[in-house]
Amino acid sequence: MSLVKKIAIGFVVYLVFLVALFPASVAVSLAPLPNMVKISGVSGSVWSGSAEQVLIGQRQLELVSWELNPWGLLLGKADLDLTVGNRAHAVNGKGLVSLSTSGVDIEQLRFDAPSEFLLGNSRLPFRTQVEGNFSLIVQQLTQGTSWCEQLSGKMFAQQLQVNNQFGKYPLGDVELGLSCVDGNIKIATDETMNALGVSGSALLKDKSQFQVSAKIRETDAQPKDLKQALSFLGKKDSQGYYPISYQGRIPGM
Repeated sequence: MSLVKKIAIGFVVYLVFLVALFPASVAVSLAPLPNMVKISGVSGSVWSGSAEQVLIGQRQLELVSWELNPWGLLLGKADLDLTVGNRAHAVNGKGLVSLSTSGVDIEQLRFDAPSEFLLGNSRLPFRTQVEGNFSLIVQQLTQGTSWCEQLSGKMFAQQLQVNNQFGKYPLGDVELGLSCVDGNIKIATDETMNALGVSGSALLKDKSQFQVSAKIRETDAQPKDLKQALSFLGKKDSQGYYPISYQGRIPGM
C-alpha cells in the first residue's frame, strides 16, 4: 500500500473518530438556542450524551439524555432516543423523536408531569387553580398543518382537583383520547373514561383557538359544587344532559 493511500485512510479514520467523539458541550455552546432555553451540565458526545438540567422558560427538566442514530442522518433526519429523568422525578419521560426539514415525528412517547409544570405561570380565568398529575402516552405523532398530520395517543389525569371562585371540584381520574382531525388536535372523552358524566370532544386549532362540544349529566360521583353549577350551563335535554360549548382562545393563553 502506497504512502498516499495510508495517509488517506488515516485521515478518514481520524474524521470518523472526530465526529463520533465530538463533545456534546461544544455542540450545545455552538447551537443557536432560543433565549428561553438554557442547558447546563452537558456531558458525553453528540451521539450519546446528557444534560443535568434543561430550562425552557420557567419549566425545568432534569437528567435529560439522548442517543442519536447516525444512520438517520443519511436520510436527512435526526433520530433521537430521548429520556427525561426517571420514575423518582415528578417530571419524567421517554420516547423516540425524529427531526427533519418536514417537521417532528414522535413515536412511543411517555411523559409524566404535575399540573404546575404543564400550566407554568398561566393565569386561568376565575382565579382557577388546577392540581393533579398528568400522563401523556403518544403512539404516533407526525407534525403537520396546523398542528398535526397524524396523532394517536391518550392522556390521563390522576387525582384532578379544580378550584375557582365558584367552588371546589375534586374531579378524580379522567382519561382522554388524542387524535388528529384536519390538522387539529382532537381531545375526546366519554362516560367510560371518567366518572363525571361527561361525553364529548375539544379541538385545539391554529393560533391557540379552542373549540369544545360536549355534554354532561349529573352523577353520584360528582362533587357537590359541580352538581349545583350544572344548571348554569343551560337547559338539560330529555336524557338529562346539559350542553358544554366553547369557542375561542385557550383559557390562560
